[in-house]
Amino acid sequence: MAVVSAKRAARQRSSERYFRTATLVAALLVLALLGGVAVASSRARGRRWLISKLDFLTREIWNPVTEQFGALAPIYGTLVTSLIAMLLAVPIGFGIAIFLTELCPRRLRRAVGVAIELLAAVPSIIFGIWGLFVLAPILQRHVQPWLIAHAGPLPGIGRLFQGPPFGIGVLSAVSCSQSWCCPSLRP
Repeated sequence: MAVVSAKRAARQRSSERYFRTATLVAALLVLALLGGVAVASSRARGRRWLISKLDFLTREIWNPVTEQFGALAPIYGTLVTSLIAMLLAVPIGFGIAIFLTELCPRRLRRAVGVAIELLAAVPSIIFGIWGLFVLAPILQRHVQPWLIAHAGPLPGIGRLFQGPPFGIGVLSAVSCSQSWCCPSLRP
């Protein structure tokens, strides 16, 4: 067991104290800057600013010419695809974690674990581009026509599968993001 001298321990405590202070100052500076931006924006436009920000969250119209900016559709799409992706990815992530810890042969555990970690290391924009250029055409030509023909007439959920097969939409967004967000559940 290594013994740490009292002088070195005091130096480490001092360094730790400086680091904590610097971190706290940086965090407070960021909060102050954000608060300053919010105050400057609200003073510049007053009540109209607040109303336009609420319209931004509750309207779908996006028309820069008439200065109407509504982001309800993209916000809704983001929330829905994220929820569906999490519903799919969390069980897959837990399944991978259980497989690696309980079922995977010891000699394969390291290789499979590294492969999963490599998927987590790929930036999400790469999966998005892959989805747009590879997965979307496959969905457009093969999967969506089948879903429209077979699930479109169903009562209740049939509305989700009607319309032209574009290839891009909720199905491709969920497919691109679902299992790539949970390799971090690996033990």
